[in-house]
Amino acid sequence: MPIKIPDDLPAQKILSLENVPLITHHDALIQDVRPLKVAILNLMPNKIQTETQLARLLGHTPLQIELTLLKVSSHQSKNTSSEHLLNFYQNWHEKKHEYFDGLIITGAPLEHIPYQQVDYWQELTEIFDWSLTHVNKIFAICWGAQAALYHFYGIESPLLPTKRFGIYHQNVQIKNHHTIRGINDSAAVPVSRHSETTQSAIDSIAHLDTILSSSETGPCLIEDVATQYLHMFNHLEYDSITLRDEYQRDCQHNQDIQMPHNYFPDNNPANEPVNVWRSTAHLLFRNWVDDIYQSTPFDVTQIKARHVPKISNVQKKSYITV
Repeated sequence: MPIKIPDDLPAQKILSLENVPLITHHDALIQDVRPLKVAILNLMPNKIQTETQLARLLGHTPLQIELTLLKVSSHQSKNTSSEHLLNFYQNWHEKKHEYFDGLIITGAPLEHIPYQQVDYWQELTEIFDWSLTHVNKIFAICWGAQAALYHFYGIESPLLPTKRFGIYHQNVQIKNHHTIRGINDSAAVPVSRHSETTQSAIDSIAHLDTILSSSETGPCLIEDVATQYLHMFNHLEYDSITLRDEYQRDCQHNQDIQMPHNYFPDNNPANEPVNVWRSTAHLLFRNWVDDIYQSTPFDVTQIKARHVPKISNVQKKSYITV
């Protein structure tokens, strides 16, 4: 089924060339279906790239989706034109009275900044709390996932000695879990971050389940059964060349950066990267959308509110090291 995106969004031309199913506003109105309302809170600097990556994955899922692009009002983007933001984005405060079947919260390059010092932290915490009463399922990515876990449970994500960067195999920890239907027992996933949420911290909270993880890069995919958050610490949404672009950018800025692990053929940056994670990305997003459909009420305003459980010694699990 197609995805409904704003008219003239730059992603539209790219996705059309890739044969991603799209639907116009007019055609959506005459179809006798209720589309799933999915919002993207886009915290990334290059918003056009990120919105295209996510729309691509949502557009290949089996249900009609109406996409809403959100931004925080307490931060002025420096890397995306004000014209693009004005035409295609809405401030969260303008939409907080609405209900959504799904919400995606992206990452942000803010790992070196304490959460309370992020200029839009207060607004982001309000969004986290709002999502528990106004959104059925939430998908948080990288820094967005780390920030949500810090807000809800006080889980820290310490900085790493060196950037985790490259393609790493993530192993299934819960067989036949509904979020990874069809995904191989070991799946290649792009990793690009300076911080890490430890497995011991995840295991200390009883209702956080580790679905994918790696002995090299730690937890990858976590489900919070209490809040209905799915936390992805890595970047399955990345394009084939995203890691290459990041590597070249960091090299130009004279940053001490290692070549991305297991990414360039023959470990040669001159070679074109091979995308080995595309099918996993499509399956994960398809499963997430299917879970939304299976659990969301027809009247989206009837979404059941959730509450963050109080963490006590009784609720904590024994630490487990992967």
